[in-house]
Amino acid sequence: MIAESLQLKSTKQTALEIRGKIFDIGLPVTSSVSIKNSIAVGFGDGTIRFFDPGLTDPRVFKVHSGVVLCMVSNGNYILTGGDDGKFLKISFDGEVEEIADYGSRWVDTVAVYKNDKVCSSGNKVYVWHEGQKKEKILDHPSTVGGLAFCSNGKYLAVSCYGGVTVWERLDRRWKSSRFIYKGSHGLVSFSPDSKYLITAMQENEIHAWRLRDKDNLKMSGYPAKVKSFDWVGNTPYLVTSGANQAICWPFDGKDGPKGRKPICVADGGKQYSTFIKSLPDEEAIFTGFRDGTVLLSEIDENKNANIIRNPTGAEVTTIALTSDRSHILIGDSKGSILWSTLWAGRE
Repeated sequence: MIAESLQLKSTKQTALEIRGKIFDIGLPVTSSVSIKNSIAVGFGDGTIRFFDPGLTDPRVFKVHSGVVLCMVSNGNYILTGGDDGKFLKISFDGEVEEIADYGSRWVDTVAVYKNDKVCSSGNKVYVWHEGQKKEKILDHPSTVGGLAFCSNGKYLAVSCYGGVTVWERLDRRWKSSRFIYKGSHGLVSFSPDSKYLITAMQENEIHAWRLRDKDNLKMSGYPAKVKSFDWVGNTPYLVTSGANQAICWPFDGKDGPKGRKPICVADGGKQYSTFIKSLPDEEAIFTGFRDGTVLLSEIDENKNANIIRNPTGAEVTTIALTSDRSHILIGDSKGSILWSTLWAGRE
C-alpha cells in the first residue's frame, strides 16, 4: 500500500508543499540546526541561510570561503567548521567570530555543551572551556570521524578508525577510556540515558557498546551506509537510515537491542533512506530518501506512513524543526528546500 502511494505521489502536492514555500538555491545543503525559533542551513559555497517564521525569504551570510562541512547549535549561537580550515561562532544576527584557523586542515566535526566549544581537525580534538582563552588539545590514533557529548556534558565521545575514545571531564584534566572495535567509525552518539555509545560505520553497520561493561552490540545487514540516525520516543528507539525503510532498534531493558529484531517503518520501495529526524515528544519520525521523498511515520509497523514531500530527484541531506515545532525545513543535495508550517492553521 505504501509502495503504491509512493509511485503515485508525484501527481499531487502534499499539504506541506501546498502551504509552504520551495526555494531552489542550486547549492548542496550540507547541514542544518535549530537556533532560537529559526533554522540555520549550511551550503556548499560557504553561506548560511537563516529561515525565520514570518519572513518571506531567508537571511543570507557568507561565513566560509569553502564548504560548510559541519554545524551545531546550543540554541543561542552556531558553531561551524569548513574546508577553509576555520572554526567559527555565528550569532543569530549573523555576526561571525573566528575561534581558530587551521589553514589547509579541514575542520571536520564540531560539538557544543552549554558554552564549551569543540572541534576536530585531523586526529586532534580542540576543546574551549567557557572562560578559558587557550584550548585543550586531545590526540587520537587516526582522523576523527565524529564528536558527541553525553546529556550532562561529563563525557565527550570521539570516534575514529578502530573505535571510540570517551573522555571524562575531571576538575583539572580529561581522562580517556578506549572502546575498541575494528573498522572506521563516523557518526557517534550517547543514548539519552547515557547507558550506550553508538557509532555509524563505513562498513554499512551500526556498532554499540554498553558503557558500564563495554559489552559489544553489532547491528549489521544494511544495504547502504548509515548516513543518519536519531533517538526517538521514550523507549527509546535508535532510528537509522541505510535501508529502504527506517530501521528502529529498541534500547529499553537491560540488554537493549541484543537478540531482538528492529521495527521497520516508512517503506520507500526501491529507494534507500538517507536522513532521519525525530518528531519531539512523539514516537514518530521523518525519513528522507535518496530520491528526495520524505515520509512521516509512527514507530508502528501496522500504521501507514504519510507522504509530506514528493521526490525531487536529489538525496535528502537534512530535515530540521524549529524549537516550538511550528515549522519544518527539508533540504537536498541539489539545493532544493521546502520550508513550511508543520501544522495546518499555523503561520
